[in-house]
Amino acid sequence: MERAAGPVLYQKLLVSEPSLESEDEEEKLSEWLIPDLSGTQDSSGSKAGSLPRACAQLVAALLLLAVGFSLAVRQLHSSGGSPGTLGSGAPATSGHAHGPGVYHHGGIISPSATCSYLGRELLVAGGNVVDAGVGAALCLAVVHPHATGLGAMFWGLFHNSSSGNSTALTSGPAQTLAPGLGLPSALPALHLLHARFGRLPWPHLLAGPTTLAQEGFLVDTSLAMALAAQGTEGLCPLLCHTDGTPLGPGAQATNPKLAAVLQGAARAPTPDLAGDALLSLLAGDLGLEGPSAGPMPTLEPALQLPVPQGTLFTTPSPSGGPELLEVLEAALQSRGPGPAPCPPLPPATVPTGSSVLATVDSSGSVLLLVSSLNSSFGSGHLSPSTGVLLSNLVAKSATSAWVCPLILRGSSDDTEADMLGLVTSGTPAAARVVTHALLSHLVGPQTQAQQGPTESPSACGQGTLLQVAAHAEHAHVSSVPGGCCPFQGV
Repeated sequence: MERAAGPVLYQKLLVSEPSLESEDEEEKLSEWLIPDLSGTQDSSGSKAGSLPRACAQLVAALLLLAVGFSLAVRQLHSSGGSPGTLGSGAPATSGHAHGPGVYHHGGIISPSATCSYLGRELLVAGGNVVDAGVGAALCLAVVHPHATGLGAMFWGLFHNSSSGNSTALTSGPAQTLAPGLGLPSALPALHLLHARFGRLPWPHLLAGPTTLAQEGFLVDTSLAMALAAQGTEGLCPLLCHTDGTPLGPGAQATNPKLAAVLQGAARAPTPDLAGDALLSLLAGDLGLEGPSAGPMPTLEPALQLPVPQGTLFTTPSPSGGPELLEVLEAALQSRGPGPAPCPPLPPATVPTGSSVLATVDSSGSVLLLVSSLNSSFGSGHLSPSTGVLLSNLVAKSATSAWVCPLILRGSSDDTEADMLGLVTSGTPAAARVVTHALLSHLVGPQTQAQQGPTESPSACGQGTLLQVAAHAEHAHVSSVPGGCCPFQGV
């Protein structure tokens, strides 16, 4: 495990904000182009060198019009993709343009446009990839209650470019809160990760998700489709119209009870207190005598496997990480880095659905997060005091085959070694999808880490594959399918 002494430092993200640059430039251009046309006044009070008033006003108006038009053109060219689009972010400070998914500083990819944009704003505010990833994960807990939430289990894989270490966030074996209901571990896990590696204050990360829960968020296509398939039993009034029908795309939903939980978590000084406050409320809802023993998330060294191209990292047991490395090692030894067919894997006992996100910066720091309620909307049990949906991921389904994020760090002999992160969701064959994607990446040779996944995960099982990379001082993000996951960057 990494040494706990001292704060973790990152290379600063030199964020380029077009709006701020435009305001500064307007002031400078105004001072340079528009002289004081009223003239200067000498000590006796007489004006020297003044133009006739009408002429002065005309010249000033023309100059202001020219400046405004110039700045409008600049702003039009420098604006990135709007929230929810697959556009590039702010241009690099050198002025060169980037294609979609290529950023000069950092990028984030998630299943929600709202949460991708929130992660971007945390990067703009001076946060690092952990701040952006944890903030986006808390956002997903609000806007995607069908796939994740405070009742979910969270796992993570973080590579720190400053120390060169890779660390796994582990939730440990699934535990039971009550019969059929999993013990929530999201708040303690995310708080622990942020406390160890984050830069921004913890309350800053909860501000956006709290506002969404309190003031409302728009139901996106993913949530609407899950509602249509699931029905509204147990989910009203949170996700229902007054007549009991499910909310559709574009409808607004609020969760004030969840907002109150997030506000309480923002004031918690430790992960234990953040989790205990939620457990106390849940115990009251379920009629339990007292809160169960809190979850025990940990941070521990990631599993690693040396390969000719560098080093592979993943999460330890009870995740699917160890099996992933075994399959990769066998595939690389038997076939080499070539286009391999879908490798055989032990059958998954539980077809768990999950939610994932990924963040990366141009220095090579990468964070991959994956969470699960086990099935759509988990247990379907909505806690009235907290607005939290509890999972049905309990002890008998503790084998977490759905957890197998992977990071490939290029050879240490290369001073400009690439970083590559792969994580998948929505399939019980997650390890097979990641394995196939990595082997496809290594074919060829493929030296440009910015090239997105070219192989469809459908060849190895349906799912969503996220890829992030750092290459040549740029951050790169992509996904398969291409339109599934909006990404943002700066």
